[in-house]
Parts: sequence; C-alpha cells; structure tokens
Amino acid sequence: MYNTVVPAMQAIDPTIKFAAVELADFYGQEQAWLPTFVSGVTAQVDVLATHFYSSCNQKDTDWALFATVPGFVTDVQAIYAHMAVNPVLANVPVWVTENNVNADYSAANGMSNCNPGQVFVQDLRGSSPYFAAWRPYVFSQLGKAGVQALYHWDFGADQQYGEVDYSTGALQLSYWVDYWLGQEFPADAGSQVLQYTSSDDADLETLPVINGDGSVVIMVANHAVKTPSSDNNGPGVPFSVKVDVSALGAFSSASLITIDKNTSVANGPTAAAVTPAGQITVNLDGYSVGILSLTP
Repeated sequence: MYNTVVPAMQAIDPTIKFAAVELADFYGQEQAWLPTFVSGVTAQVDVLATHFYSSCNQKDTDWALFATVPGFVTDVQAIYAHMAVNPVLANVPVWVTENNVNADYSAANGMSNCNPGQVFVQDLRGSSPYFAAWRPYVFSQLGKAGVQALYHWDFGADQQYGEVDYSTGALQLSYWVDYWLGQEFPADAGSQVLQYTSSDDADLETLPVINGDGSVVIMVANHAVKTPSSDNNGPGVPFSVKVDVSALGAFSSASLITIDKNTSVANGPTAAAVTPAGQITVNLDGYSVGILSLTP
C-alpha cells in the first residue's frame, strides 16, 4: 500500500514529505509491523512516526503512568534498530506524532471506550501539575533516545487532552509546559546534551544542554510520587535540588522558570533572576519542572 500510494502522491506534488507507518502505542507494535515494512519499502520515507500514551484508564495510578516512560524509550530504540537493517532508512528520524497522558475517550453511551464497563471520566492529569512533571520527563527521555519531534494531542480540547479549552479559549497549564519547553530547547544544530551525574534518577529527570553560543539550559523535572500505591493526580513530593555547574565556568546571568501547582494558568510562569554561582538551588514543590538558563 505504501509503495503504491506514495509515488501517486509525488506525481501530484514532488515536494511532499512522508511520515510513514504512524504506529499506535500498543506494546509490540514495532515488532508486529516494522520488519515487514523495512524489508519491503521502496518508496520515499522522510520520517518514521509513532504515538505514545501512558494509559487508557483514568483509574491507573500516577506511578503506573510514569513507569511507562522508559518503555517509550525502549520502543524508540527498537524502531531505530529495525530501520538500521535497511541502509536507505538508516538516517530516517523518528517522530512522535501523538503524545499525551491518557488515550481514552467517551463512547456514544458515555462509557469508557477503552474500558466498556466503566463510565468515562476525564483524566485531569493531562492539564494539572502532574503534566508539569510528566511531559518534561517524556520530552527529555525521548530527546535523549534520538526522537526529533514530539507532537501533543491535541491543542484545542478538554482538560484531558487540550492545551487550550475548546469551549472557552482559556489556556491550561499544559500549554505553558510545552510553551516553555519550546522556548528553552529550540531546534538548534549547535546544541548538545551535556554529560552529568544525578543523585536521584528515580525521582528527578535532568536534561542539561549547552547551546552553540555557550549558553546552558538545565531542566529538572520532579516526578516523585508521594503514595505510589494509590495517588491519582496526587501532589507529588517537594524537592530542593542543588545544581552544580562549577565545571562549566563563569556565567554573567541566570534565570529560572518553574511550573507547578502555584503557577498562574492564565498568565504562565515568570522567569526569576538567579545569582550565578557554582551551585544553584532549584526548589520544586511537588509535581513540577524547573528550567535554569545560564548566560556566559
């Protein structure tokens, strides 16, 4: 099908680009589909696309959702390994063209589409402070795994899916999370992830990047769960994190963006000036993300 449809589309528009396959996020999808695709594809492939959601059941705990993220990385690594078998696909990037906390939705009778015997309930973790920990954690892990684009699903929707409320136009906290990830980590060929050590990789996700101009951005996402057995859209656990940047030399200025339960949803976070030093403290109040920017 792909080998038939793509050339027909190119005949109409030779400049068109192709995101192939669009895998669903069910376990084992890459093994079920990619060996056949990789061995048989002859048409142009510009991107290999897949989707990732952490749940299809609003009753799943916070811990269970966070625990799916390493599996996203495993799937991405498997996708790249499959493509490496075919030299034509060896340099094709992976894009995640749908991503959110929960993939469930209401069936016509108001019941859960994923769990037919269960009344559908919106998963508010898609726009609550939980998202301020979950999406940066996903963003960092997928970026380190080589994913070159991450698309939110979807923009104008409800509190489960949307970044903007489709009925009122009001912004949601999820909007500010993705806005600042985009602002602080733009696509820049000169940017590189720095080597680092962390005393707590289980609760904190760290993403340190140096840009071509010598500026440094360090993201710390706090995804520690207070009560792993039961928390569902829980409060998280406060952390005071010391970020040691002494090995990077001197900086002339610094600022910190924090997104958490205290962030104004209407106006977003405000960058706070920070005094440059060898160690800088970042306070994270429960589920949250802190983005530290350092200027030479």
